[in-house]
Amino acid sequence: MSTIDQARLLQMRSSILSQNSALQKAAGSQAGAAPTALKEDSSGDFGKTMVDALKSVSAQQGKASALSAAYERGDTNDIVQVMVERQKASIGFEATLQVRNKLLTAYRDIMNMPV
Repeated sequence: MSTIDQARLLQMRSSILSQNSALQKAAGSQAGAAPTALKEDSSGDFGKTMVDALKSVSAQQGKASALSAAYERGDTNDIVQVMVERQKASIGFEATLQVRNKLLTAYRDIMNMPV
């Protein structure tokens, strides 16, 4: 019978939160930009937090696509900004995939627990 080690679970949670903080610091806050959905909600609504995070990733990908299209049309010459936005979108997508994989693994572990 496998059991969930609460200490290990809390350690994984703190590791994810510290990595998240490091990514936020690396990305920096843009002046006037709304904070991402990564701040803690007092109600603890996990579903709302996930939806907000997915909307944020989608918005970043849309912004990167719009800048890429503008560069291809010749509307902008700032290739650095285009590449930075594309990298931000890529990192957000990769982080979303990692969270999804962790959630699926946790779900499978819970479903395989004997009753």
